[in-house]
Amino acid sequence: MTNPTELTLAEAASAVRCGELSATELVAASLDRIGRHDQVLKSFISVYEEQAREVAKAADMLTRAGHSMGPLHGVPIALKDNIAMRGLRTTAGSKVLANWLPEADATVTTRLRQAGAIFIGKTNMHEFAWGGTSANPHYGAVRNPWNTERFPAGSSGGSAVAVAARFCQGAVGTDTGGSIRLPSAINGTVGLRPTYGRVSNHGIVPLAWSMDTAGPMTRTVEDCALMFGAMAGFDANDAASARRTCDDYTRHLKAGCRHLRIGIVPGYFFEHLQKPVHDAVRAALATFVDLGAQVVEVEIDNIHGNISAQLTIESAEPSTYHQRTLRERPDDYGDDVRTLLDAGELLLATHYLQAQRYRALLRAEFMDAFASVDVFVCPSLPFAATRLGETRVAIEHGVDEDMLSAIMQFTGIASLTGLPSLNVPCGFDPDGLPIGMQIIGRPFDEATLLRAGHAFQQATAFHRQAPPLA
Repeated sequence: MTNPTELTLAEAASAVRCGELSATELVAASLDRIGRHDQVLKSFISVYEEQAREVAKAADMLTRAGHSMGPLHGVPIALKDNIAMRGLRTTAGSKVLANWLPEADATVTTRLRQAGAIFIGKTNMHEFAWGGTSANPHYGAVRNPWNTERFPAGSSGGSAVAVAARFCQGAVGTDTGGSIRLPSAINGTVGLRPTYGRVSNHGIVPLAWSMDTAGPMTRTVEDCALMFGAMAGFDANDAASARRTCDDYTRHLKAGCRHLRIGIVPGYFFEHLQKPVHDAVRAALATFVDLGAQVVEVEIDNIHGNISAQLTIESAEPSTYHQRTLRERPDDYGDDVRTLLDAGELLLATHYLQAQRYRALLRAEFMDAFASVDVFVCPSLPFAATRLGETRVAIEHGVDEDMLSAIMQFTGIASLTGLPSLNVPCGFDPDGLPIGMQIIGRPFDEATLLRAGHAFQQATAFHRQAPPLA
């Protein structure tokens, strides 16, 4: 049989369900691969070897008795370390929470457990999710499996690396300004930022309350749909949770994208890009056209203000949450995060309120645009993976610029508007580093994003390539 770690989530779940592969074998293969490679990649903060093996044995007993827990039965899944697990250390990548043992599971933890997932460990991340590099000063800098001298993006860098490196079949990340989609693009995986309110934030350490959401990170769109179906739904414990019926996100997955209207914003979506990114996303659009989709140019008059608004909100809200602890334990924060939190306290209320007014304007413009298009397609970020430790990046004409603002050029659109957005691998640069595109859709229409992404993956092979790990 194929090495179990090479199986997609859907393939692994099917193999376990029909008895071709045991959960015990699948977990053992994952743990072995983590043991061989993660000392370098540092994608995990905690690995639950003993617990995962015991749960796998129990899953196999249920399988032999003809019982399945759900669509993820027996499949190894990783959780970002800002997501609570009862009685197990949850650090949020910080020294501040280094010894925190939550008294209850996060809602997404409970739902994935009920679907049969086996938690293999908790993944490394940018401290408190406030940053885009996953260069963690407390638990080590996460490295990109495609080239270990390159960064994996963040803040869910460990989750993306764990999936790309075949340490698990899927992982959960959190996304505020792009923290699922950015590392998914940089590491060649699929990542979904759901509609704000579609997945519960209960039990997740916050970054910015008005934009945070959790989502699945996988190797294929099909896998993403399976995980998302297990995670989504109303939760009375989360005041922002939406009372909306969930779809069966696999039901129309294979319906294709004929007659799908794809919106692009001229003067923004293909401006200020490294050439390989520009070419890869343009080629992806051509593939969609070959599959029967139509590309439509749409004007979004006020799109150029999104980075400023994003940084304002994503500075003010974290600084509010951390205000007391930052005063009591400033030396327990990494230098970069402490600097960002200090800077957030310098913002005026007028800055924050103007940013929130801009959000409402931008969302209204996108909602109007959905009268003529079904989805938007744009790059996930304007550059490929930079070298570890770099805080500046050259995108055009060899001019260096601040990475934090540059990295949010496209992901901030969905973050500010609360729209769902799916990263799908769409190419590689000349150095063999992955490139991703975003598919952005209407509120609560993740099914259309997944359908379009799956059609693209059926016509291409980017998602089938694996990092060069021995």
